Amino acid sequence: MSFEINDRVEVLDDVLEGKVVKITGEIVSIETSEGFMLDFHQSELVKTSEEQNRMIATHDVSMSDIIKEKQIPIKPKSLRVKPKDRNLPPMEVDLHIEKLVNSFRGMSNFDILNLQMETAKRQIEFASRKRIQKIVFIHGVGEGVLKAELDYLLGRYDTLKFYDADYQKYGIGATEVYFFQNN
Repeated sequence: MSFEINDRVEVLDDVLEGKVVKITGEIVSIETSEGFMLDFHQSELVKTSEEQNRMIATHDVSMSDIIKEKQIPIKPKSLRVKPKDRNLPPMEVDLHIEKLVNSFRGMSNFDILNLQMETAKRQIEFASRKRIQKIVFIHGVGEGVLKAELDYLLGRYDTLKFYDADYQKYGIGATEVYFFQNN
């Protein structure tokens, strides 16, 4: 594929886009939408246009579907937790994005992380209100960004302690939260 100066391009194996500013043989220099200058081999890039980007983003999904998906679902009233039920196995919350939304296409990493953190905060508040003693957040291994953000969020609460969940059951991709009960 041949590129020309000012072509809009996207990087195939990364979430980067920009415009071509220089071509030296097989190496194409692009300026990303964040203003960084990066060099790529021609085989790593694909031409796009702003019209294509808009069409791809909204082609088979209506705006109302996107808004509906991002809204917090209204949950039915939950049953009262009886004292003898508090020692049941912990509540599990899977924070993997594919478990939280039907499709995360078009969401940036920032949007995904915000949705995951809002879900975690909602579940912490729910467990506190319902006097659930333990929650296990399944965050996976990855690069550790979600775990770090989760640790920061949990560190802001005085009414709980948290630690790595059972390794045999969850591996290293989960955090267990224990709530102190004020009887």
